[in-house]
Amino acid sequence: MLTLPPKVTSRAFERLAEIGASTQGKALRVAVEGGGCSGFQYQIELAEVAEDDLVLEENGEKVVIDSVSLPFLTDAVIDFTEELIGARFVIENPNATSSCGCGTSFSM
Repeated sequence: MLTLPPKVTSRAFERLAEIGASTQGKALRVAVEGGGCSGFQYQIELAEVAEDDLVLEENGEKVVIDSVSLPFLTDAVIDFTEELIGARFVIENPNATSSCGCGTSFSM
């Protein structure tokens, strides 16, 4: 079976540029950890690039994923959304069999 790396939308990269992530020497780190109400949860933060990270880059802005989290994010889409309830980075993960209402917790 062919596995595809995660994709990052232009909107997500544009938001990183707006907050000046690259000028701070930071990238958007997307990780998967055990926990949350559905078994796994996303951890999203600005961080430095580590040696074993997958780096997705556009116009100098970077999104990084560590090697442990990568299998959980195969073919996922990392996006940025602005809604009435707030603005945030979101992950559309085709591997998740269910997720909770907050959007940060999922099961596989």
